Amino acid sequence: MPTPIQTHLSTPLPRPPGYRGRFAPSPTGALHFGSLVTALASYLDARAAGGAWLVRIDDLDRTREVAGARDAILTALEAHGLLWDETPVVQSTRTERYADWLQRLAPATYSCSCSRRDLDGLTGRYPGTCRSGLAAGAQARAIRVCVPAGPVEIHDRIQGPCRQDVQAAVGDFVIRRADGPFAYQFSAVIDDAEAGITDIVRGADLLESTPRQQVLQQLLGLPVPRHAHLPLAVDASGRKLSKQSQSMPIDNARPAEGLHHALQFLGQSVAPDLMGAGPRQLLPWAIAHWNIEAVPRSGTRPAPAPSLPSH
Repeated sequence: MPTPIQTHLSTPLPRPPGYRGRFAPSPTGALHFGSLVTALASYLDARAAGGAWLVRIDDLDRTREVAGARDAILTALEAHGLLWDETPVVQSTRTERYADWLQRLAPATYSCSCSRRDLDGLTGRYPGTCRSGLAAGAQARAIRVCVPAGPVEIHDRIQGPCRQDVQAAVGDFVIRRADGPFAYQFSAVIDDAEAGITDIVRGADLLESTPRQQVLQQLLGLPVPRHAHLPLAVDASGRKLSKQSQSMPIDNARPAEGLHHALQFLGQSVAPDLMGAGPRQLLPWAIAHWNIEAVPRSGTRPAPAPSLPSH
């Protein structure tokens, strides 16, 4: 068993009753098939548990935001019948909350003057250059968190047990960037805690973020959600589908095809009499028959789109 991290800096937030899940896309382009897989799986997992499903727009990196993408994402979700329960949260409106939480974490943070050039050639682990204080004449840039030594264990519902010693593998990581924005690891932890998120269903590319987020949750005395990391959808060349790679957006005019394709990718067998059914017929059935144990652990493989009759 790992050595537990004991540095609780605040009174833990109470865990709300019932399941609360979320889908948190970045407005860097239209939703593609991989995004639909994540949205659908998180939606079905929440609904099958009788829980709430929320949407959050992760837009802290404004340099990557595409004009109109936020509205396009919400429109695509609605077209596919994936309707949220509460007003979507927009991260860029929450910087004051992040600053408040950063103050709570201050005893376990420090300023760092290291630039990208200073860290060139390192293997990925921050060596703790500024942990004992800035060098004479150095200017503070980013803010890092002091990561305690010892392994963090994750019991992922799809990927199984995972373990990482974050200090040994990553070192003290950035929670506020040199150019000002709060880092994804920090903002996501705060948002999930304040929204009372109990379960996170997302792509396996974010599994490596989970130990760092759990370190922050433990340091701040926050509840640790359950996790389920989905297999990644890829294109014909084996490259992960992403907005940045201009992957084809999902077709809002053909939601039945997209939903059937996503269910197939997730290992869910659709009843023959529902082939071609639209969201109003298909989603209630999919909720009633959702089986997360059927989701494959590794899905970095192309999934052929089914040919569906019009409906």
